[in-house]
Amino acid sequence: MIELKNLSAGYGGQDVVHDISLPFTPGRILALLGPNGCGKSTLLRTALGLNPKSGGEVLMDGTPLDALSPRERALKAAYLSQSRPTPNIIARRMVLHGRFPHLSYPRHYRKEDYTAVERALDWADARDVADLHMEELSGGQRQKIYLAMALAQEAPTVLMDEPTTFLDVGHQLEVMAVAHRLADEGRAVVMVLHDLPLAMRGSDEIALLSGGRLVIHGTAEEVYSSGELDRVFGVALRRVETDIGWQYYYG
Repeated sequence: MIELKNLSAGYGGQDVVHDISLPFTPGRILALLGPNGCGKSTLLRTALGLNPKSGGEVLMDGTPLDALSPRERALKAAYLSQSRPTPNIIARRMVLHGRFPHLSYPRHYRKEDYTAVERALDWADARDVADLHMEELSGGQRQKIYLAMALAQEAPTVLMDEPTTFLDVGHQLEVMAVAHRLADEGRAVVMVLHDLPLAMRGSDEIALLSGGRLVIHGTAEEVYSSGELDRVFGVALRRVETDIGWQYYYG
């Protein structure tokens, strides 16, 4: 489990994340919401040690992040970043990179590594493009390969920064289905999302950020009832009860 305690972080001596305390709970999907530039990506990167903190602490299974090696951190948390390079390699080889934390150097892939990769490709619905070069893939296909790479890491916490980017509606729902499967396995799933109805419908918890600060953290019901979403985003989010639960829309 990852826990943020009074975490502050930023760039060039200027904090963009201020005093945030938040748990990433096993078996739960947490959606990070907030306007562009409010610190969502910085928060994820700092939680992984990819961005230095200026205050507070990050605990991984009770151990301070600073006391763990990069490999130990990678065994505890996988990360699907918002922007990634596109190397000229076969997509399946790209997914194998997710197994690096499990290997010693020099790297020799084992049967269990290939098994994890094939499972991840199935989960990400990416098997049909696995034998193509990354440069041949569309934006949506690349997104599915990078999702598979994160899944192949088999870490107990999975952090995803805008995982539905470049994906059509059907594949966005598939990503949410994958998130639920991970949570059902007992993993903590944290997702930066911009589609408010999708986030409210598909998440167990919502953390709403504004100006680098945590506005509210709670269930979709609690966050909706607070009215903070309308205030922070300047929209009118409404809902209707259906046979499959609350459905959210912009009024």
